[in-house]
Amino acid sequence: MKFQGSENYVATQDLMLAVNAAITLKRPLLVKGEPGTGKTMLAEEVAQALDMPLLQWHIKSTTKAQQGLYEYDAVSRLRDSQLNTSDSAERVKDIRNYIVQGVLWQAFTADRPVALLIDEIDKADIEFPNDLLRELDRMEFYCYETRELIKARHRPLVFITSNNEKELPDAFLRRCFFHYIKFPDADTMKQIVDVHFPGLKSELLTVAMKTFYDVRNLPGLKKKPSTSELIDWLKLLMAEDIPLEALQNADNKVSIPPLVGALLKNEQDTTLFEKLVFMNQRNR
Repeated sequence: MKFQGSENYVATQDLMLAVNAAITLKRPLLVKGEPGTGKTMLAEEVAQALDMPLLQWHIKSTTKAQQGLYEYDAVSRLRDSQLNTSDSAERVKDIRNYIVQGVLWQAFTADRPVALLIDEIDKADIEFPNDLLRELDRMEFYCYETRELIKARHRPLVFITSNNEKELPDAFLRRCFFHYIKFPDADTMKQIVDVHFPGLKSELLTVAMKTFYDVRNLPGLKKKPSTSELIDWLKLLMAEDIPLEALQNADNKVSIPPLVGALLKNEQDTTLFEKLVFMNQRNR
């Protein structure tokens, strides 16, 4: 079972090696990189390429590790016990009726190997990764309410993404294979764009790419535009039928591109960019 890329996802050689290394080692693949570099999409494409069902667990700041295992719905059980009907009385007798299985439980008990995405793990509190150490390492956990040990029938292929918002514990990192998705160079970016817009004119792509990297390389930006923002911008340029002349600058000076709001996402960066354009215009 090896990942060799897909038609819908441009994977570099080192990324494919990382995926296959995690498969060989039977360890979670921890993927870091700038937002918008395709970390979440990687899990989706690998699962599709390897013909594996994909279970997704999108982490929030309030997410607790226990939710990935199971949750006991005590409120529903109490409500059913107060109904005084034969059906509710029968239902209350079996506590399993009030156990809500989390994604880890579903992955462990699946009839076939699955891919499991734990998305943006760095959004949760610092104890979240530590609380999952045993479960991800031993592929088992204990349900105290039903007094049963849930063991993985098949080891899932685990993808864990992080935007580097906070550091992850060393003990957790030791159990993962790590890969950092570098921002694509121009050649790789052209391949990515070609997947989304196969019929895009080469002249428009060349000029748009130059403008994009000029904006991205401006010093002092709070948030640099990412791959997803380039795709959105190109989609708008095509939808609005923006002429090539609007993107080109005869003397190669920095200018404000049309629909720049697709690339710059806060007022600080927009103001900085406008100041730089003004300074360039004065120096002509």
